[in-house]
Amino acid sequence: MNATEYKGHFGEIFAILLLIIKGYKILDRRYKTVCGEIDIIARKRNVIVFVEVKSRKDMGKCYNAITQRQLNRIQRSSEIFLNQHHQLGKYFRRYDVILVANWRIPLHIENVSV
Repeated sequence: MNATEYKGHFGEIFAILLLIIKGYKILDRRYKTVCGEIDIIARKRNVIVFVEVKSRKDMGKCYNAITQRQLNRIQRSSEIFLNQHHQLGKYFRRYDVILVANWRIPLHIENVSV
């Protein structure tokens, strides 16, 4: 594992801890499809949340790393996930981003436009 992968995994762990503290149940992590990967899939009450995690040196770089192409990939991958998990089809769905920067509390941005 190279340094970038290590930092990404570390960021995902921080993001998962943040979600658990906020009352989310983690359903899956690093869910892979032919369209791409979803970093975290979580549920809180009647909402399934598909989360992209961005880890960089500062929040500005985290924010600038989010692209519409990535958000579209997550949306397509979420369709595959929901098709494979029919029992979750009754839940609302949401797309979030969690930004993890050095020496900062992770920033959870809910309901990012896809």
